[in-house]
Amino acid sequence: MTQDHSDSNLAIRRSSIPFLWVGTAAIIAGGLLAAVTSPLKLTHGSWASAYLVLIVGVALIFFGVTQSLLTRQVTRRAITIEIGAWVLGSLAVLGGTVVGQPVIVDIGGAVLVIALIVFALAVRSGGVGRATAALWVFRLVLLVVVISIPIGLVLSHLRH
Repeated sequence: MTQDHSDSNLAIRRSSIPFLWVGTAAIIAGGLLAAVTSPLKLTHGSWASAYLVLIVGVALIFFGVTQSLLTRQVTRRAITIEIGAWVLGSLAVLGGTVVGQPVIVDIGGAVLVIALIVFALAVRSGGVGRATAALWVFRLVLLVVVISIPIGLVLSHLRH
C-alpha cells in the first residue's frame, strides 16, 4: 500500500511533536532561568540558561525535526531513547556543573553521545536514499556536537 504526499507530511509532523514539546519546554525554562539569574545571584545561571536554550532546546528540536524529514519512519522506541537520553544526559551535565562534580558531567556527556548515536543510526537506516543538503547539515551539526562534548568535559574538569 502506498502513501500519498499528505500522509507522509502527517507522519513527519507526528514524529516531530515530542521533540518540539520537550525542546520548547527547555527553551522556556532557559528563559525563565535567565530572568532570575541576576536577582538570585546564581553562579552558573547564565551558563545553565544558555545550555537549556541551545543544547536541550534548540539542538533537540533540530535533531528531531530534521530526523523526521530525513527518514521514512521514526520508531517510538528511537524517539523515546533519543529524548530520554538527551534530557537525562543534559540534566546530569547541568547538575554536575552546578554542584561541582565533573564525574557527573562525564556521565551526562556519555549519555548525550548515546542519544547522538541513536539519531545518526535512525537517519542512516531510514534514509530516503540520497544525500540531500538537509542530510549534510544534520551530519555537520551532529559532528559539531560530538566534538564539543569532550571539550566541555575537559573544561569541566579544569574548572573543578
